[in-house]
Amino acid sequence: MSILFVFLGSLLGMIVGTLPGLSVTMATALLLSLTYSWPTEYALSMIMGVYVVGVYSGAVSAILINVPGAPSSVVTTLDGYPMARKGQATDALFLATIYSVVGSVVGLLCLGLFAKPLSQLALSFRTVDYFLLACLAMGALSSLSGKVVASLLLGIFGVCLSFVGLDPITGTQRFTFGITSLQAGIPLVPVLLGLFGLSEALTMIHEERGVHFELFARSISVKKALSYLPFSLYYALLGTIVGALPGAGTPVASFLSYSQAVKRTKNPKIPFGEGAVEGIIASETANNACVGGALIPMLSLGIPGDGVSAVMLSVFLVHGLRPGPLFMSQSPEVFGWILRSGLLASLFLLLLGLVLAPRLSMIAKVKRSILAVFVIVLSFIGAYSFNYRSFDILLMVIFGFVGYAMKSQKLPTAPLILGLVLGPMMDANFRRSVLLMGEKGLIQYLASPLTLILLGLILLLALLPNYRKRSHDGDL
Repeated sequence: MSILFVFLGSLLGMIVGTLPGLSVTMATALLLSLTYSWPTEYALSMIMGVYVVGVYSGAVSAILINVPGAPSSVVTTLDGYPMARKGQATDALFLATIYSVVGSVVGLLCLGLFAKPLSQLALSFRTVDYFLLACLAMGALSSLSGKVVASLLLGIFGVCLSFVGLDPITGTQRFTFGITSLQAGIPLVPVLLGLFGLSEALTMIHEERGVHFELFARSISVKKALSYLPFSLYYALLGTIVGALPGAGTPVASFLSYSQAVKRTKNPKIPFGEGAVEGIIASETANNACVGGALIPMLSLGIPGDGVSAVMLSVFLVHGLRPGPLFMSQSPEVFGWILRSGLLASLFLLLLGLVLAPRLSMIAKVKRSILAVFVIVLSFIGAYSFNYRSFDILLMVIFGFVGYAMKSQKLPTAPLILGLVLGPMMDANFRRSVLLMGEKGLIQYLASPLTLILLGLILLLALLPNYRKRSHDGDL
């Protein structure tokens, strides 16, 4: 029965994650009400299936129609969709499946082996360190596009958009202009669907009317795919560590991993942003490794690492369990159940990814004009189903035209999304750091080795483009 519940959760995660606008957090929250009267083991089994497979399945729509099923899949569009346009959708889905499994397994193994040490690392992060981590992710935007200044400006614009709504410190309204619907802020899902979904549909209608992609058979063998395994382990560990930081989550892990892949891959066969397999591997490995990482602070400290683990914490409380420092010693059977369910869900991820994903790739053969209508309908349904508000549809349409204008000017859309995701984290933690600064000022923060390391990484990131430019000029 437990295996059956894991499989049903995995299947639900595959369906929910593939459809733009439906999030894994939403599915987990709905399951909370259904599993109230279930045995604890069955409830956790199903939710772990949804969690593990749901994080991966956002890559399916990201690769096939350039619409990320979740914020963590935004980076996958950068190289996944160009591969689909070249007829290599099955190759991209195959790699995403294999390395999502690798990331999930590594993250869960780290959960089993290093939960306590990694939870202590997460505890050592102070408010200023979270702010610097967000700055580091923003600085990594220079690696995502050749247009460094434009990327940073778009990232800053995304951060400014995140200020709309209630002030996290004082609770007062900011930049709402008297519009009641903006009091909760600008929701991420309608913005995603507009920038990636509706804008892509408009591009299809305007530029490729009646044209359809060719679709080649899978050309990457299992042996060739597994040859990237040593390359992926670094990003799996990076994703696990980022996942263990409360509030960071899968988008930060995927963006940081992608930027690291750009730096560490000296001579890629295909440039990043044009269909580099290294980009897909880094992104998908990291965001699935976040699953195990996010459960570390939730189980060992009672602090959820992301939205899904926050809902899982509610499941624990409903069933009379109290996650915390004594949880693993007092309830080892439940901890073992979570690990086994997660690893079993990884197996079902592999099965569903290899069996269903190639059949879904047939979408790439549909005529662009027909697919554009399909994407528009999905975008409207996804935007409305997020909060059941017509205002979200209006936001989606506005950002759809913004995204179309950005694509026509060849401006990257990913930095804007990252700024919107990281904005609340940067705003709240910076202001808390200033409030807690006291008489010693910045000196008390500079005494922390972790803070100095993050500052050093940001400084290196700022100097790297100038170093590359000088080296390039020297070569010329």
